[in-house]
Amino acid sequence: MWKFMKLLIGIGLWPLAWAVSTSTYELYQSSLDASLGGGWSAWALPLGFMLWVMLFFTLPRPFRTYVLGHELTHALWAMLMGGKVGKMKVGKSGGHVVLSKTNFLITLAPYFFPFYAAMVIAAYYLAGIWLELAAYEAWWLGLMGFAWSFHITFTVHMLSQQQPDVEEHGMIFSLTVIYIMNALVMALLIVMLGEPRLLRFGELLGHDTAAAYSNTASALEKIWTECLRLVGRFR
Repeated sequence: MWKFMKLLIGIGLWPLAWAVSTSTYELYQSSLDASLGGGWSAWALPLGFMLWVMLFFTLPRPFRTYVLGHELTHALWAMLMGGKVGKMKVGKSGGHVVLSKTNFLITLAPYFFPFYAAMVIAAYYLAGIWLELAAYEAWWLGLMGFAWSFHITFTVHMLSQQQPDVEEHGMIFSLTVIYIMNALVMALLIVMLGEPRLLRFGELLGHDTAAAYSNTASALEKIWTECLRLVGRFR
């Protein structure tokens, strides 16, 4: 019964997924317009992103590194939600971590939280406390793109296979939540790395969400009206 409810919730989140996609794209466009003429820094992140994509398809894939980040993400999100972390096992073929609590966010976190990209961001801002890093901004952005691409490529690859984490909460619900959270993380990265502000994204998301659900309600109303009309014809 609970899985069926999650299926309905997942379907109900589709308009939100569309709204988040639209808002994130609009945010990206405004960030791109602001960064034009920014020289090497404007191209560093996409170049870093594409570099990892090429490596992913041409070199042996570092599955152990991915699994380590995957299990550490479970552990991190469990701790953020008040859970305790026990033993962890990491291997090339898979891993496992013992947690005192779990929920759908903890279970699905590795598929939407870019662990290594977050570590790059944290390291950069921590180093910035003691060092002047403006001269290294392009290299940092390139490394960010590289780490973010690592997350995206492995997430797509792993989701193309059977994943107990995804099946636990139902395919529709899990994939919808993963998509929405990845889009939100992407928007947050755009805010952190570009000109747009978080308030601007909030305004875009609020407007696009209201429009998406309003359009969905109108479409469903038209479908329902048409169904009633067809039923009336066959009576």
